[in-house]
Amino acid sequence: MGTFKIEGGHQLKGDITPQGAKNEALQILCAVLLTPDEVTITNIPDIVDVNKLIKLLSNLGVKIQKNGAGSYTFKADDVNLKYLESSAFKEEGKGLRGSIMIVGPLLARFGKGYIPKPGGDKIGRRRLDTHFEGFMNLGAKFRYNKEDHFYGVEAEKLKGAYMLLDEASVTGTANIVMAAVLAEGKTSIYNAACEPYLQQLCKMLNRMGAKISGVGSNLLEIEGVDALGGTDHRMLPDMIEIGSWIGLAAMTKSELTIKNVSWDDLGQIPNVFRKVGITVERKGDDIYIPAHKDGYEIQNYIDGSILTISDAPWPGFTPDLLSIILVVATQARGSALIHQKMFESRLFFVDKLIDMGAKIILCDPHRATVIGHDFESPLKATTMTSPDIRAGISLLIAALSAKGTSTIHNIEQIDRGYENIDDRLRAIGAKITRVS
Repeated sequence: MGTFKIEGGHQLKGDITPQGAKNEALQILCAVLLTPDEVTITNIPDIVDVNKLIKLLSNLGVKIQKNGAGSYTFKADDVNLKYLESSAFKEEGKGLRGSIMIVGPLLARFGKGYIPKPGGDKIGRRRLDTHFEGFMNLGAKFRYNKEDHFYGVEAEKLKGAYMLLDEASVTGTANIVMAAVLAEGKTSIYNAACEPYLQQLCKMLNRMGAKISGVGSNLLEIEGVDALGGTDHRMLPDMIEIGSWIGLAAMTKSELTIKNVSWDDLGQIPNVFRKVGITVERKGDDIYIPAHKDGYEIQNYIDGSILTISDAPWPGFTPDLLSIILVVATQARGSALIHQKMFESRLFFVDKLIDMGAKIILCDPHRATVIGHDFESPLKATTMTSPDIRAGISLLIAALSAKGTSTIHNIEQIDRGYENIDDRLRAIGAKITRVS
């Protein structure tokens, strides 16, 4: 198990460039299974979860050529469907949440798709009903082996249908879209997710020959086609990493420039950080964060009541950044209520921040009230263990701002979502060491 040693309390300075988007990569990589032609993808992040999916595709028989840093060409012209029923697949598939999205493409192109119950972050229930109800709406038959926790869908021919999703699931929408593009007839998906990464997937599929309209809205309409061809695709920068660097700059009173952020795809992220008092300046397609030498102040509502920051489907604020906002609020002037609606276990990492001296009241599994210190009482270094990707980066930010040397164990969780994070932080002045 890897460990970070962090000497906190140092100001950082310089430029940092966000990696390619993890959550987009997991969708886009699965889409290569929809065609026997070559698909070249660039700006792929070199992180554990994405590399696991690339390996899984290779084991499925997809030919993979690495062209350079973050650039791969995929050719799925000889897919080994027998691998889906092997013990190796059952083991590898369950180690990655994103593996669920191979089911839609496999079902569409080959008439069957299987997956073991996926793993991923331990942040609460993450049900798969939306995915499989969508496949059944398209005519697939569903089966589930309770002993092996193994899911399967099969269909001789998928047929388009109207469906109203029970939740605006990003991965559920992506999976159903990838199945529907090769279905016979028209499919309408209402209450569809419309995150930028889902839009990226739809645009890529359209370049491959799909007929998807309504991209960017919550009503997607898809005219099925007989086959898809190859394409080139470049991934967006990772908005969660961009938000992480904004929070890092504020907590360490650092002057940072975040390069090439694709501003138009950030949605509410800059506005929410401004509400907690952080100056977020747009300079071309970069974000400039000045050193907050006098701290930052949380805005109250017009009537003076406490600010509530909560997650919501796009274009609302992403749940993946609530952990960052919570940490940032610990040193603000004022108080905020953080409401994590989607996952009931994601706020449980706050006990580690309380150990560091933060004033946080965990109201229930979904809500925490944060009383800011205004930097009058800095967080204190401690030893902690990263429970998931987003809590891990939040604890790392807390450690970089804290007085003394902190230790973070289980940093594999952080590596699942952040590329070469220690090297990149050292480049802007952080005192961080990786210990095996």
